[in-house]
Amino acid sequence: MSRVTDHLLVRARGLDAADPLAAFRERFVITDPDVVYLDGNSLGRLPKATRDRLREVVDREWGAELIRGWDRWMSLAREVGDVLAGGVLEALPGEVVLSDSTSVNLYKLAAAACDARPGRRVIVTDDDNFPTDQYILQGLAAARGMELRVVRSDLDAGVSAREVIAALDSDVALVSLSHVAYRSGAVADLPGITAAAHAVGALALWDLCHSAGSVPVPLRSAGVDLAVGCTYKHLNGGPGAPAFLYVRAELQSTLRQPIWGWFGQRGQFDMAGGYDPVESVERFLVGTPPVLGGYAALEGARITAEAGIDAIAAKGRALGAYAIELFDAWLAPHGFALASPRDDARRGAHVTLHHPQAWQISQALRAANVIPDFRTPDRLRLGFAPLYTSFAEVCLGFERLREIVESGSYKAFPAERSRVT
Repeated sequence: MSRVTDHLLVRARGLDAADPLAAFRERFVITDPDVVYLDGNSLGRLPKATRDRLREVVDREWGAELIRGWDRWMSLAREVGDVLAGGVLEALPGEVVLSDSTSVNLYKLAAAACDARPGRRVIVTDDDNFPTDQYILQGLAAARGMELRVVRSDLDAGVSAREVIAALDSDVALVSLSHVAYRSGAVADLPGITAAAHAVGALALWDLCHSAGSVPVPLRSAGVDLAVGCTYKHLNGGPGAPAFLYVRAELQSTLRQPIWGWFGQRGQFDMAGGYDPVESVERFLVGTPPVLGGYAALEGARITAEAGIDAIAAKGRALGAYAIELFDAWLAPHGFALASPRDDARRGAHVTLHHPQAWQISQALRAANVIPDFRTPDRLRLGFAPLYTSFAEVCLGFERLREIVESGSYKAFPAERSRVT
């Protein structure tokens, strides 16, 4: 290693030695210590507690109790929601519930919000919101004859509160944005934008997929009306784990979501013919919840709550700052550009780099046992999961990235993209 590499590796080891979250790494399944996993913002690692809990559920609850398990399972969605509310999000018990997928939850809450603002014809979002969010809002607007007003967003700096405010008027029913940008990791001004939406009488709906479990989410103090998020990224709930939704307590009895299912019905087992939703957050449930996925989400939420979101966010900022230090020293001279905010306070738990051959480089990295992901246009997204990502691991990953670029070995990989990037 060069003197620069030696210096930065020594610095990484010192940061790891002082890391108050370092012991959490041992609580995750890591089968190959040579793999540098920088994709926890797409799919979190498996907590050992989740593996053990699922084995117990399969053998003892499903296997032995059979349908009698529903005496316990019926409250699981609310149980997970309360752990998320108190330990991950700034919310009250009874304001969060596990339900469906993020896309379905976004549709349910967006439709309910538009119904709650009759006569208003505009939904506001931005052009770099996650694609499924944009598609859901496009379909909702088309079905209702509404206008989807799309604000321009900077790919690297994220959505600007100023641009959003300029798009607001008395015809806006709903503002729907992502708290942390999926591409760059830029953190939006959630309190400022929410206040601006309220100033014109609109409701605010936030996508928390890249912020839940990585940065503080001030739902109550900012007066956020509605939010959705997934549990399989920073919350380590597993592939396809169920999502969650948040509805401010003051709105729960007045909003009515469009998918009327029996898990939201008052007196569910009365089997009544007419729909009469409960007044709690459970009115936003639809059908039978996924029990195994629910338990996985519960264990992921618990370990996050135990570590504490403030400590997690502090380490996430430090990991990002260290990665940018490595970028400046090793990668900026080789045609890379930083495609995330440099300011720690403006960045979530991933750092994105731009390079014209980012797709080929990402494949070369995987071959070198470093797992990132690729995002258009020509971006290498490197996710840091503070519960198990170490500073030395980041150093090793960047060292392998530098070697790939300096040697030009990435040029041997196909330029054509595969379906999954």
